[in-house]
Amino acid sequence: MPQPAAAQDEVAAFYKGRTITLVVGASSGGGLDLFGRLVARHIGQHIPGNPGIVVTNQPGAGSVVAAVNLYTLAPKDGTQMAIVLPGAFTQQLFNPTIGGGRQTFDPAKFTFIGNGNAESPICVMRTDSPVKTFADVFNHEIAMGTPGGGSTVHEHTVVTRQVLGAKFKVVTGYPGTREIVLAAQRGEVQGICGFSLATTKLLLPGSLDGSQGFKIVVQNGIASHPELKQAGVPLAIGFAKSDDDRRLLELFYTLGKFSRAFIMPPGVPQDRASAIRAAFIAAIRSAPFQAEADKMHAEAEPQTGAELEAMIAKIYATPRNLIDRVHAAMK
Repeated sequence: MPQPAAAQDEVAAFYKGRTITLVVGASSGGGLDLFGRLVARHIGQHIPGNPGIVVTNQPGAGSVVAAVNLYTLAPKDGTQMAIVLPGAFTQQLFNPTIGGGRQTFDPAKFTFIGNGNAESPICVMRTDSPVKTFADVFNHEIAMGTPGGGSTVHEHTVVTRQVLGAKFKVVTGYPGTREIVLAAQRGEVQGICGFSLATTKLLLPGSLDGSQGFKIVVQNGIASHPELKQAGVPLAIGFAKSDDDRRLLELFYTLGKFSRAFIMPPGVPQDRASAIRAAFIAAIRSAPFQAEADKMHAEAEPQTGAELEAMIAKIYATPRNLIDRVHAAMK
């Protein structure tokens, strides 16, 4: 909703000559980092006062480190925001005393700016591995790379193993997605689960048809992405062995929908938060942004801050028994 002219003027007066810090809750060079920097290059010109945007990385625990710092330490004047992985919200859902009770936060109280894209997580395999189709993961053990607990890649890998019975040997400890890709290219691991389609296109081009050494074998989602459906890539949820397993996967995959979430601390003045929300949508939908996204093979169909806020509220209203089952599957 457009702001009144007086409010626009006040926001412009505040941001003129200032700098907004965008914290990326992941290591540099990965999909989250690249998307965050793409937004940083465009959003400033859509914010009243045209502030500068600087980007810094703060990886750790699936973006929980960045989220806790944003919640507890960041200025609440609208000069700091973050792009985080779903773990920034789900870890608190599963464990309300993250950090041994020393630093807790309520994800529902963040100032939600928007979601860059409702991603389609996938599993991708080396074409020289024994896994030619997803059905092969039940017959052949295959090494899968992850950054460790809390990361989207790790969670999708272990849930696919725990719930569906994939014979995944989890090789963990990589700092981020870029390092996992390098490990897969060197043959240290044979596959990766939980990458977005956009990240896969960017870091492992040719994965749709297997022309460059890697092939997408399954979608980890509730509905097929049109491009993946056309390519004949099946949904992992179709391999569920029971209705209970299917319900578990539906909740887990819903948790991953906000994989490009932009947030600010609680308590940001409403006029500034509204201006940033509007600038976020305008920047992503602008022709220059979409043109650059196309060159990066990145998809960007944004969700508003209100939509992101509603998704978080719905997830936190999930019955505890189902949350506990999902949490157990993620370990």
